[in-house]
Amino acid sequence: MYEKLKGVVLNTVRYSDKHNIVHIYTDGRGLMSFAVPLGKTQASRMRNAMLMPLSLIDLEARVQPGRELAQVRELRRNYALATLYSHPLKNAICLFVSELLAHVISEPEGNAPLFRYIEQSVQLLEQLPGGQVANFHICFLYHLGAHLGIQPNVESYCQGYWFDMTEGVFVPAAVSGHMHLQPREAQVIHLLSRMTFKNMTVFRFGRDDRNRMLDLIISYYRLHNAAIGTLRSPDILKQLFV
Repeated sequence: MYEKLKGVVLNTVRYSDKHNIVHIYTDGRGLMSFAVPLGKTQASRMRNAMLMPLSLIDLEARVQPGRELAQVRELRRNYALATLYSHPLKNAICLFVSELLAHVISEPEGNAPLFRYIEQSVQLLEQLPGGQVANFHICFLYHLGAHLGIQPNVESYCQGYWFDMTEGVFVPAAVSGHMHLQPREAQVIHLLSRMTFKNMTVFRFGRDDRNRMLDLIISYYRLHNAAIGTLRSPDILKQLFV
């Protein structure tokens, strides 16, 4: 049976001399894997261009219960992404977001709010001027937690509290056996809860502060998702933003 789906491309992995495996997060079927033939024809080059990280596509897929790999009958781009791949800062963010999503998304079921959040975030990143994206990955990562069920409980915050990373809450004192952030860094986590895509340019951070925030959030994600292994893209991000 063939189904029409919308998708966000996460990554492409070489499978054999003749095929790549493309992982796509879809609106109706969650994470799906497709075997895509390699080739040097113009049609193959056009198809590969549509399967870049975070490409937004429409596809018609053959879904067969019990099979790990689905088949694509039709594939087309549904939103043009030009600056996402040509602008060095946006491209670095794109690679980071796609790498992280490939680690944290594993469910083969549709999740409409999560799909819309990713889709709209990608569209916004494409639309933003290059000079306004320095905090994009921080903002995206923080609010992604709400869709994954791990967003910190900011209602528990009080000045001087610690952040209990294990439980995702702010506490007056460190709890034995839990991972914590001391009050100064806990305050930063609370500050990030106020950041949105609309106001993120108002938040002024230096490179060291922004990189530290990125490390803290990734550590929090790892604590709550053992599937997140070594990420290569954060090191690139840390070198680009001043």
